[in-house]
Amino acid sequence: MEDEKRPHQSSKKSLSGADFAGVGMQFAIAIIVFLFAGQWLDNRLGTNGLFTIAGVFVGGGAAFYNLYRKITAAQRRDDEERSKAANRGQPEGKR
Repeated sequence: MEDEKRPHQSSKKSLSGADFAGVGMQFAIAIIVFLFAGQWLDNRLGTNGLFTIAGVFVGGGAAFYNLYRKITAAQRRDDEERSKAANRGQPEGKR
């Protein structure tokens, strides 16, 4: 009965929220790992927060780069699937 209320999904795979569900967690983990690495370096070298701040920025940059890669790969996949679907709808001579 519950299945009847759900919309039927098409056979092609498109972008969904599940594809990006873990991005926020990956973002936070990258910043936290580099934060602790910076604190560890500050304690080892006796600097006053220099590596902690640098670690946060490096972690944030790495997280943004990972997010960018994931979005562009998904967008490229989606564009390829759309072009394949569009080509299937055209007559043979127009391809």
